[in-house]
Amino acid sequence: MKIGFHTDAFNTSFRSFEACLEWAQRNDVHFIECGLIDGVSWIHGLGYQPHVALYEDPLMLKNRMAETYGVRFSQVDAAFPLSGREGPCYGVPYVLKTLQWAKLAGAPCIATTDGLHRPEGMSDAEAMDMMKRSYEQILTVAEAYGIFINIEVHGYFTTKPDMLEKMLAFCDSPWLGLNMDTGNSFIAGQDPVEFVKRFIGEIRHVHVKDVSESLAEMVRGNATGIALSHCAIGGGVNADNIRACLALLRDAGYTGVLSMECEGAGGPMIEASLAWMRGTLAELGIPEEK
Repeated sequence: MKIGFHTDAFNTSFRSFEACLEWAQRNDVHFIECGLIDGVSWIHGLGYQPHVALYEDPLMLKNRMAETYGVRFSQVDAAFPLSGREGPCYGVPYVLKTLQWAKLAGAPCIATTDGLHRPEGMSDAEAMDMMKRSYEQILTVAEAYGIFINIEVHGYFTTKPDMLEKMLAFCDSPWLGLNMDTGNSFIAGQDPVEFVKRFIGEIRHVHVKDVSESLAEMVRGNATGIALSHCAIGGGVNADNIRACLALLRDAGYTGVLSMECEGAGGPMIEASLAWMRGTLAELGIPEEK
């Protein structure tokens, strides 16, 4: 399996994407995931945000990442909620624009998701029907570009296994898959291990996220997702679940990316996560592909 990380680990330390590439190089990590920004903002322009804007040239960035840092994209994040009323008018064009950028940047996957809460003024059935039409439109283009569209476990619908199963059947396409998230499934009150067992054949990318004991006590079962965990992987109450999920993925022949998601604390917390990940993969007999 491959170890990567999401650059949101450096959100609160206000690092640039370039700083994330430098961290990856120092720590011998070769896969990176970031959010994509459709437009400009002062905080990104000044170098205080670790994500990438769609106006940045994707081919030049891809070449610089490979030649200077030895890093490539595992996935790019275009997860504007597709379950609310704004999904078709904002979320769909955002993903479609991201497809063109991702193709040139060499990103094999794009993360998408639903909203954290029940859509206001809509029934579950209405929201599901709207999302189905959105995903059908997106997948038509994704198939032409040869890029996976992954549904991330993150919101009101996707953290409910029965609903998620219906979403993964929106389109009869090999390009629609699952971005498993060990932290979001846990914080929603679900069992991440059972999630992996049920959807093992659909998993194309994995977010590895632990949960602190204090956060679990406070919101587990009453939230659907967390932006990132203020807890190093292996240091929280979800560690045993993560280890069991890795074993299941190993046994199923998964060789994709395990993308770490945690508060980096400027580096130390994600470095602790990386050490735990490498140690756990070794314990489970899983070679790290670089």
